[in-house]
Amino acid sequence: GLRVLRKLGALLSDEYKLLRSVKGDVMFLKAELESMHAFLKMMSEVEDPDEMSKCWIKEVRELSYNIEYGIDSFMLSPCGESSRKPRGFKGRLSRCMDIMTNSKTRHCIAKKIKVLKQDAIEVSSRRARYKVDDVVSKPSRISIDPRLPAFFTEVKRLVGIDGPKDKLIKLLTEGEVAIAQQLKVVSIVGIGGLGKTTLANQVYQKLEGQFECQAFVSVSQKPDLKKILRNILSQICCQERVSNEEWDEQQLINTIRQFLKHKRYFIVIDDIWGTPAWRAIKCAFPENSSSSRILTTTRIVTVAKYCSSQNHDHVYEIKPLSATHSKSLFFKRAFGCEGGCPLQLREVSDEILKKCGGLPLAIITVASLLANKASTREEWLRIRNSLGSALEKDLDMEEMKKILFLSYNDLPYHLKTCLLYLSIFPEDYVIKRDQLVRRWIAEGFIIVEGGQDLEEVGEGYFSDLINRSLIEPVEIQYDGRADACRVHDMILDLIISKSIEENFVTLSGDSKHNSLPYDKVHRLSLNYHAQEHTMVPSNMVVSHVRSLTIFGCAEAEHMLCLSNFQSVRVLDIENREVLEHKYLKHISRLSQLKYLRLNVRRITALPEQLGELQNLQTLDLRWTWVKKLPASIVQLQQLACLLVNSAELPEGIGNMRALRELSEIEINQNTWLTSLQELGSLAKLRILELNLNWHISSTNSDMKAYADNLVVSLCKLGMLNLRSIQIQSYHSCSLDFLIDSWFPPPHLLQRFEMNINYYFPRIPKWIVSLDHLSYLSINVNPVDEETFRVLGNLPSLLFLWISSRTARPEERLIISSNVFRFLKEFYFTCWDSGTGLVFEAGAMPELEKLRVPFNAHAVFPLSGGLDFGIQNLCSLKHLHVEIVCYSAKVREVEALEDAVKNAAGCLSDELTLEVSRWDEEEIVKDGDHKLAEEVITPRVAAEI
Repeated sequence: GLRVLRKLGALLSDEYKLLRSVKGDVMFLKAELESMHAFLKMMSEVEDPDEMSKCWIKEVRELSYNIEYGIDSFMLSPCGESSRKPRGFKGRLSRCMDIMTNSKTRHCIAKKIKVLKQDAIEVSSRRARYKVDDVVSKPSRISIDPRLPAFFTEVKRLVGIDGPKDKLIKLLTEGEVAIAQQLKVVSIVGIGGLGKTTLANQVYQKLEGQFECQAFVSVSQKPDLKKILRNILSQICCQERVSNEEWDEQQLINTIRQFLKHKRYFIVIDDIWGTPAWRAIKCAFPENSSSSRILTTTRIVTVAKYCSSQNHDHVYEIKPLSATHSKSLFFKRAFGCEGGCPLQLREVSDEILKKCGGLPLAIITVASLLANKASTREEWLRIRNSLGSALEKDLDMEEMKKILFLSYNDLPYHLKTCLLYLSIFPEDYVIKRDQLVRRWIAEGFIIVEGGQDLEEVGEGYFSDLINRSLIEPVEIQYDGRADACRVHDMILDLIISKSIEENFVTLSGDSKHNSLPYDKVHRLSLNYHAQEHTMVPSNMVVSHVRSLTIFGCAEAEHMLCLSNFQSVRVLDIENREVLEHKYLKHISRLSQLKYLRLNVRRITALPEQLGELQNLQTLDLRWTWVKKLPASIVQLQQLACLLVNSAELPEGIGNMRALRELSEIEINQNTWLTSLQELGSLAKLRILELNLNWHISSTNSDMKAYADNLVVSLCKLGMLNLRSIQIQSYHSCSLDFLIDSWFPPPHLLQRFEMNINYYFPRIPKWIVSLDHLSYLSINVNPVDEETFRVLGNLPSLLFLWISSRTARPEERLIISSNVFRFLKEFYFTCWDSGTGLVFEAGAMPELEKLRVPFNAHAVFPLSGGLDFGIQNLCSLKHLHVEIVCYSAKVREVEALEDAVKNAAGCLSDELTLEVSRWDEEEIVKDGDHKLAEEVITPRVAAEI
């Protein structure tokens, strides 16, 4: 692909000393690969290529891998290195040795490149010989629209549709009179197979007769605009007029607009894949004041938002079926009625339903398949275990595969590769965004132009896959970004089948998806959790493996020898066991390694050879306890991310000029002062997480010197690229040195977080000037209205967590309407919150999550209920009230809980309420009155 072409271009530069004849061969390879890459890109858009085309695609792909392997071997060989050598005697000795060895190496590499050239010629001539291009250009067979059954499903056979249907009808028909008269567009969005078309059709039928004109049309991936417009016209005109076949789009649009100009109409536009199609179709619908409505369906979130009415949030996200509805639908289709499932099939039915993940299409397809099988536990277990492979082979699963494949086929070429990469991870695995993006970078999947940032582009890829409903977002953050993702089981089966077909990923250990037919492996995923005695076949060629991922722990005799994986770029070991030092002793042989993650309970020691991995970009040890990093680590000139678990700041940190993220590094009394000073020279550093293990006092001058040097370094970083800083400590640790000394302020800082037993006496001055600060977690004592006034004027603040010991007890703290204009989440933690907070009308207009404490003893008696202005928070979706029980009586605590529930009950039906107690053991018991039986989650001690 493009990655190989870039490397061939680099190989032709003056930095590499190629023989003249070899340069010509490389230029030939580059030209051939350019045309092959164009062909592969074109073939990726063909929905169902024939066997001959598949065969040639496989050859081109393997040739591309072989060429890249050859180039990398050359670049990392002695004669492939740059001519820059040290001066003096050492340099002269090194150059003399090169003269003796490089000539032989160059000729060896020249032979390999000639072989690759011959392979390319053979693949190209075979393409011409068998006329592959002619085969590709033939029109594909016309397939039946897979959405067709959705239009004719009997209502009595539908399950779980009444709730969504009623919500959509309410969304379409209700609203203020003035707004209701305007044209309103509502969008349904969700993954393929969730039943968007079925739901839209049920709404369409329910509202039939309430409008003067109605039409239901489907758009599809490759829309025929003329056909769509003619279809609309024929439905709304009811035979009054028939369009001329020769009319163009403009004439059709004008005719439709003229006909609908003064009419109340309802149009459903189903299956929209892009905004250009919607922009064109929408031109046909006049914006009259007749309460007209348009309902659209799509799989793509941005398309749904683009289609829906601009002034309202009219996007309806369709959800998977609940467990109850899933069972009902499954049993109806498999047995004819809900109660027809035999006892011996209940357990395996639950397992199959878990696999279907609430996807109606999957439930119906699998249930229909099982309805024609013997009702024995053995047969159903066989089907359950083969559901993944059934996608590739079973004709009954063909329609489901076709529908799911529509989203895959719509992806641009680079995103297809990124999606297939997710087949490495096991079922239900939560994939962290940052880890995945860094793996993509190490694999060379991220394409950047100009001065674009690799990680930012990679995060864009991740968001795009969520936007297209191909991966499920997990842990949505305050800024709307997902911290992780999960792949629906059916989508995972789909991409696994595609990965196996293309020899993209090889899986071992998963009995449902074991894929070991290929001798040559490019990406290997071993799952010892699924199959403890997994063994890699002896004939498997692992010298070309680019990515090795290990889940679980193998027996000692079955552990892979890492030194055999000399082409590996990504090494990820996750087993939560103790990893012996000897297992990594030959790690220096993995010269192409770019990403190393060890998620093990403990490692006996990291080898000094780690410093020889000159291509390493990410070293992730966050879940592995390592107290001291090897001294050689500072030799890693390309390392961008060093993520550890309280390992000490290494001496010579200033040499690591490429560092962008340095996480959970410990500073203690053993830290070298020079290392603290060098910290400030890391010009590319964006994210810094410090674990302070020291105690500063006025009598301890040595530790004060540490603090002074740290401040100087932070000031330097703040003037460069620092975006995020987290300071934590497991001990009492003063941050007085940070109150007014950070000058000039870190102008690019977006996140400041402290997790430490220390409270600022007031908001530090430098925080006030941070225009880009979006996340702030800060300890301040005491808290008063001035605290909220100062922080409320930060222009970019989206997340705020204030922790305090006491708030002003004499009166309630008021949050006014002119501050915190964009805040999304607000957490307030306070031991003694007095009578609590009050939100004025118009306060925090964008707030979605709120967590506040109330002192049960201080607010009692509750005459007239609990009024803290919660009704003024118009965007609130989640409320968590923490009740401080210290010195309160049982009746006071219970009365406050009831008051909170009553106050929340007056708000939106969509609001989720959570109530918890602090210091429940400190409740003053009122006579023999017993504590309520209701289980309420206690506050986690670490959050106090």
